[in-house]
Amino acid sequence: VTGASFVVFNGALKTSSGFLAKSSIVEDGLMVQITPETMESLREALRDKKDFKITCGKTDTGDMKEYVDICWVENEEKTNKG
Repeated sequence: VTGASFVVFNGALKTSSGFLAKSSIVEDGLMVQITPETMESLREALRDKKDFKITCGKTDTGDMKEYVDICWVENEEKTNKG
């Protein structure tokens, strides 16, 4: 679990890169590089206020993956203190 002050979603990741998505820490935030198709799905999920999961890692490996979960919560005060 990583806490971040901001999140940047970059929808320019090429399918030919060999990655499903890539996440990296930049300054005190998180940058998530995703394909244009995933970006469109993310936009739709945000418009509909639905949870969304992004799987990060190489496409051809069965190794442990990283996930970026976007979750809607009922009470923001409990999750964002401090």
